[in-house]
Amino acid sequence: MIANARMYSVDAACAAAWRALLEWALHRAGVEGEVVDHRPPLPLETLWSRPDLGCAFMCGYPFARATPQPIPLVALVPSPERYRGKPVYWTDLVVRDDAPLHTIADAFGRVMAYTTEGSQSGYQAPRRFLAPYAKERGGSLFASTIGPLITPRRVAEAIVTGAADIGPLDSYAHDLLRQNEPGIASRLRTIASTPPMPIPPLVAAPTIGSGDAKRLREALYAAGGADELQAARTALLIEGFVPADARSYAVLVAEAAEADRLGYPRLA
Repeated sequence: MIANARMYSVDAACAAAWRALLEWALHRAGVEGEVVDHRPPLPLETLWSRPDLGCAFMCGYPFARATPQPIPLVALVPSPERYRGKPVYWTDLVVRDDAPLHTIADAFGRVMAYTTEGSQSGYQAPRRFLAPYAKERGGSLFASTIGPLITPRRVAEAIVTGAADIGPLDSYAHDLLRQNEPGIASRLRTIASTPPMPIPPLVAAPTIGSGDAKRLREALYAAGGADELQAARTALLIEGFVPADARSYAVLVAEAAEADRLGYPRLA
């Protein structure tokens, strides 16, 4: 089997910490496998559809829409206080630190960045958040959009360099950037955030055996408290892992449908 944490490998240090944690979990579970690279611009969809997928983060929006649905293993609980010990996240809408933008309305008429249309944090959540504004104004909100930029880091870089004026950052990825890439994160300022939603789960292919899934799940629970993984958890801002309820992600599809109903089918 394979394991991968590309979604939250925001830099080399995070990638190394995730590799250590996932290798530990595979070994603890007694599952033969390896942690593989699946770097941008390779699409995450090809990773999520692999029949040998043993453990990988999957964005909640495509997870909720997938048929057959991957097996949810666990959900991560980020350690920063703003998560209040819950397996949730949201989208921070960020601008450059020196930009004359202080409210979401200040950004209208500017350039909006996004990751991919299939991303909850990088597209669907901001689309739903902005839909009432678009309905009120009777059309588009931005002069143009730039994307798909694939990763939150590239969204951050586009804002810092001036290629975009505003963009969405997965809040957990944003916190990882703050800790591990302060040179980039310090150039960003949050002007709005979307409501909390279930954080992307770690999943396995729907074809893997129930015994393997159970052992992987238990190993990930154990990774949340193992002494030898303390450095990795600190680097990754992990409080622990808790059960992932597949049904909880249906709200993401419902929210996207509400954006459609409000007449805002695309970020624009």
